[in-house]
Amino acid sequence: TVAWLVMASMWWGIAYLRGDLHRVHDDTYGPCVANVYNFPSAFLFFIETEATIGYGHRYITERCPEGIVLFLFQSLLGSIVDAFLIGCMFIKMSQPKKRAETLMFSRAAVVSQRDGKLCLMFRVGNLRNSHMVSAQIRCKLIKSRQTPEGEFLPLDQCELDVGFGTGADQLFLVSPLTICHEINSKSPFFCLSQRSLRSEQFEIVVILEGIVETTGMTCQARTSYTEDEVLWGHRFLPVMSLEDGFFRVDYSQFHATFEVPTPPYSVKEQEENLS
Repeated sequence: TVAWLVMASMWWGIAYLRGDLHRVHDDTYGPCVANVYNFPSAFLFFIETEATIGYGHRYITERCPEGIVLFLFQSLLGSIVDAFLIGCMFIKMSQPKKRAETLMFSRAAVVSQRDGKLCLMFRVGNLRNSHMVSAQIRCKLIKSRQTPEGEFLPLDQCELDVGFGTGADQLFLVSPLTICHEINSKSPFFCLSQRSLRSEQFEIVVILEGIVETTGMTCQARTSYTEDEVLWGHRFLPVMSLEDGFFRVDYSQFHATFEVPTPPYSVKEQEENLS
């Protein structure tokens, strides 16, 4: 609207400077733009030109070179503004931010045993009925460390295995899933124990990517867990129950955990004790 008013003022200014406004009823005089005698008529001429309506009552004449230059500038500026507005509307409509807000992560991660192995686990869920196509999850451990050569890396990134070899990182989010990272000799948490967890400083960044089923746009949701948000010796409460032949998901218990017996030792200490 501001651009329209400015451009209409330019057309009115040309007519004012040329004296066209004072010779409206002179049939022998050739104005820059025919039938433009005040600001509303200049504004209507601009709108007719911009929208390519062209009613035929107002038109530019060849006796006005400055009007021709302004006409070319208006056409170029109008094309740029239209392309900008269409691009903004397309990006706003196709942005998958709202879809990412419907992907839930548990507030805390837990460390407990599963299938006889110590695991770091957290929970993800989908609040919509539509599925995420080709959903994949990745985990990054951000922690400072010093190399054997003495180099200090303040924000070193290390990949956490959440099932790359078995395909467990490819998710089918029809129900809340518990993502599991097995702590073994290849894990950066191989030496982590319940006691050392209190003095550690790290952050686990979780990245969930997928394609929105309805729009085909790539969506990404992220969360992170610091050492204060990792609960040792806890397990997530079940959220699914079978009722009348259907599975029901209770999202009110999505973040709830309970304590389970878990050895306070690290996997390294347990292996040394067994040997």
